[in-house]
Amino acid sequence: MPETTSRTALRKGSGGYYRDMYAAAAPSRAGEPAWLTRLRAEAMDRFDALGFPLPSDEEWRFTPIGPIAETLFEAAPSEPVPAHDHPVLQSYAERPAARLVIVNGRYAPSLSSPPDPEAGVRIASLSTGSETDLELVERYLGGLATGGPSLTSLNTALLSDCTVVRLHAGARISTPIEIVYVSAGSAEPHVAFPRLLVVADAGSEATIIETFAAADAVSYWTNAVAELAVGDNAAIHHYRLQHESPSAYHTGRTAVRLGRGSRYVSHVVHTGSAIARHDLGAVLSGEGGSCTFNGLYLGRERQIVDNHTVIDHAVPHCESHELYKGILNDRAHGVFNGKVFVRQDAQKTDAKQSNHTLLLSEAAHVDTKPQLEIFADDVRCTHGATIGRLDADALFYLRSRGIALEDARSVLVHAFASEVIDMMAVPAVRSRVEEIMLAALPKPSSVFGE
Repeated sequence: MPETTSRTALRKGSGGYYRDMYAAAAPSRAGEPAWLTRLRAEAMDRFDALGFPLPSDEEWRFTPIGPIAETLFEAAPSEPVPAHDHPVLQSYAERPAARLVIVNGRYAPSLSSPPDPEAGVRIASLSTGSETDLELVERYLGGLATGGPSLTSLNTALLSDCTVVRLHAGARISTPIEIVYVSAGSAEPHVAFPRLLVVADAGSEATIIETFAAADAVSYWTNAVAELAVGDNAAIHHYRLQHESPSAYHTGRTAVRLGRGSRYVSHVVHTGSAIARHDLGAVLSGEGGSCTFNGLYLGRERQIVDNHTVIDHAVPHCESHELYKGILNDRAHGVFNGKVFVRQDAQKTDAKQSNHTLLLSEAAHVDTKPQLEIFADDVRCTHGATIGRLDADALFYLRSRGIALEDARSVLVHAFASEVIDMMAVPAVRSRVEEIMLAALPKPSSVFGE
């Protein structure tokens, strides 16, 4: 059994355990820039001061952080690398613009393929970047994902590497840029801290696919952070696909800042890990910007899937659209907490938010809380949530046509999810999500309306 700590120690970062991990990694940081050393130290101090979130923290009251906080995870090993043909490394594009594989939080060049130098995109990392790359990282790292959960600070303090994607002004990348995070190796519980920085210069456009998966069915914790700066009139289509091991834990944060006339479209899919928590936030800081959040989460057995989103309308004439759908079976627990802020000067805002959940068993449940905080008076804003089960009449109709119960259920569940899936513009992503969804469908014994 893993070692545990007291409740008081959890508030203080597992009683100094992660401070010790930070100190033990000091030799590996000997050559890093002074600004990064200072940033790490400040982040470690913040985590020490805050510790892990507790159930008494309003934003975490439905997320049982105890199993993560009480397990003393080891630092992820650096040696294990999966084979090139490992199923977890499957691609979503026949020839992606670039493909980066991050194993246990560290860039794996032997499994990666860099972009064409003429493509208008630069891929780098802290471990391989030039002086110019490091200047970009210094400018942005930690500048977008400020405040928020203490786990963000823990990532900053203990990250082993940072993947950097720079889109040059006017570059239009027609095929996806793939980033695959793989957990592999140690039989002991281990933790990795992947970090992504995307800087899209003015007028650029690209599709970025982040995939989180496991090469081995081991117990581990992924604590990931991504920061995206979307410049004026730039567009980023961002897929975040979490398909981790059923025995894993996943916490993540994505922080986005949009410039004038820019566009950001997010597709978040959760199908794996025992506990999954993702915080997604975007600040519309330039007029004419638009932001779209689409999400689909599947929960079964005793999985916990928690999505927290924040869209901050800081300036006038921007729009946002948000649609999250959940499918929960067995004793799964879903959480959706979505906030839309409309600042006092953000007139002519158009914001729509909705969350819909399909419960496939008596024991599955969801806590949903869509929120609007509006301080402007010339806006169009709506929000809402629904929780339901498979339509008994529709199920009866399909069965009366000779369709087996399991097939009828699959048709209705697929129809429920299709609104989100159909908005995914990458065909291979749509196919993969549908494949996982169908494989995860419950047996008839636990379905409403039998």
